[in-house]
Amino acid sequence: MKNLILTCCFGTISLCFTAFPLTAQPRLGWAYQVDGLAAFQGDADLSGGGEFSASRTFLRATALYNLDGGNSVGLSTSFGKLDYRFSQSNNQPWENIRDLRVAVPVRLRVSDTATFFVSPQIRWDYQSGASSSEGRTHGIFAGIAWQLSERLTIGPAFGAFSQFDESGTDFFPALLIDWDINDRWNLNTGSGVGATQGPGLTLSYALNDTLDISLTARSERIRFRLDGDGLAPNGVGEDKSIPVVLSVGYNPNPGVSLSVFAGAEFDGRLTLDDANGLEISRQSYETAPLVGLAFRVRF
Repeated sequence: MKNLILTCCFGTISLCFTAFPLTAQPRLGWAYQVDGLAAFQGDADLSGGGEFSASRTFLRATALYNLDGGNSVGLSTSFGKLDYRFSQSNNQPWENIRDLRVAVPVRLRVSDTATFFVSPQIRWDYQSGASSSEGRTHGIFAGIAWQLSERLTIGPAFGAFSQFDESGTDFFPALLIDWDINDRWNLNTGSGVGATQGPGLTLSYALNDTLDISLTARSERIRFRLDGDGLAPNGVGEDKSIPVVLSVGYNPNPGVSLSVFAGAEFDGRLTLDDANGLEISRQSYETAPLVGLAFRVRF
């Protein structure tokens, strides 16, 4: 569990790190990637009474321009939607949440074995009906990784993001890793399509050239601005949990990847703050089933 705590999936940083790894020799010029996710969380009992379920869809498009020497610069844009359904209509803190992101991932080769990654980005997380500008945060992911051998690339990283109340910065250290343990086993921080801020780790096993299975565990945390109605007008909601999923991936060629997954969300918690940043509600929720599918296309 120590490695899980220290490891973070960086979204667009990991897009450069794993989707376009150091050991590959990508063609010069533009490279494009589109990936998406659809997931459903089944009913989970709330400590304050009642239950809730949620569904999530996410789509990301990325363009990377590969330069000489292993350097690249790109633009990534994404749109996500989270729909919550609570069984008690009089105790419904929020419903539909929007998640928009724009990032500029940059990769710089600083030596024969070391590569520097940085990805400044802006995010908008807000309930439908709220002002998107009130749900805006900005920050940066950065790290450096060394190719220690043909099988292992590793290095430190960090993330720093602004908060809604503008009173501080959310800072967290992390570790980038891509380790081919042998010809079939791999341990990495993953590309994390749709992932929110939080650490994660994936262990995968290649059954053959086109099929693989993987086990992923990560800590998910998303905060979003609420609209002017409901239990906390113009307040902030938060959903935090630890999803653990088993995935089966199908990779018919290097440009296409499809996967289905199933698992559960553990240690879930919903928090509600008012417009002044004071916590007015905190509810834990029971282990919830989780299923979904994801895809990736490169061209």
